Amino acid sequence: MSAVPRVAVLMTSFNRRELTLRCLHAVDVAAAHAGVHASIFLVDDASTDGTPDSVRERYPNVHLLPGGNLYWARGMHRAFAAALKQPHDYFLWLNDDTLIKPDALSQLLACEGILRHRSAQPLIVVGSTVDQSGQISYGGEQQVLGWSPIFKLRRVLPTAAPQPIDTMNGNIVLINAAAAKRVGNLDPAFEHAMGDIDYGLRAKRQGVGLWLAPGVQGICNHNTALGTYLDASLPLNRRMQLMLHRKGLPWRSWLHLTRRHGAWIWPVLFIWPYARLIASAIAARATRRVTA
Repeated sequence: MSAVPRVAVLMTSFNRRELTLRCLHAVDVAAAHAGVHASIFLVDDASTDGTPDSVRERYPNVHLLPGGNLYWARGMHRAFAAALKQPHDYFLWLNDDTLIKPDALSQLLACEGILRHRSAQPLIVVGSTVDQSGQISYGGEQQVLGWSPIFKLRRVLPTAAPQPIDTMNGNIVLINAAAAKRVGNLDPAFEHAMGDIDYGLRAKRQGVGLWLAPGVQGICNHNTALGTYLDASLPLNRRMQLMLHRKGLPWRSWLHLTRRHGAWIWPVLFIWPYARLIASAIAARATRRVTA
C-alpha cells in the first residue's frame, strides 16, 4: 500500500445535477478528513440537465466518462473498468444521491485496517445510510436461509463493532485492492439493480470477507414504492410493464441472479415474483368486485 492511500471513487449520474455536485463536495471533504488521495471516476449516463458541464467546471479533476442508456450497474461497470487500469489501494462505490459524512471514509478505512490485521483475507467493508427520519435505509444484507420460493435478504443494522454480512447495497462500499483483484468488476449482464447483490454474493463465494462497518456513514432516502410495480393502486398491466422495466425486476437480470445464486430451486425463485404479482392483482380485483 502507498504511503498516502489511493482511493478510486466510482459513481454514476443521470439528471440529478444538484445531488451529484453535493455528493462530489462531500467526497472532497471526506477524502481530506481521511488524508487520502481520491480519484473520482464518474460515468454520466447522457444527462440533459447540465450535469457534465457543471462537473467539468467545478471539479475539473474528476474523470468524467460518457454513458448512455447504461443505468446503474452498467455505468458502475464502466467506472470500475476505468479505475482498474490505474493503481489504487481501494475502490469506493458511491451513489450520487448519497451524502456521505465527513468522517465516513475514515471510518471505513479504519474498519478495513482492523480487519486486515486480523486476517490476510481480501476485504469489502460496507457503509450504512439513514433516511431523513434516522431509520437505516441501505447497507449490509444477510441472506435468509431455508427452503423458500422467495430470494430473501434481511438488512443488517449497524452496531458498535464490525459484523459479517452476505452481500450489500451499493450505496457506500469500500473494496480493497486484493478483493478487487480477486472478484473483478461488476457483471454487466445486470441492467440496473442486482449488480451489487450479485457482487457481494460472488465475493463471499470466492473467499472475500464482507463486513458491515460500525455506525452510519451517510444519508440516503428510500426509493418510494409509489408509481412502481409495488404500487397496488396501479392496474395489473401497468404494474407488469413497470416490473419488466430496467428499474423494476427485468427478467434477464433476475434470471441471471437466480440461476447463479439460487441453486437447484432457481426456476421457482425466478418465476415466483411475477406469478405473485399476477395472483395478488387478481385477488385484489376479486375483492373489489365482492365489496362493490
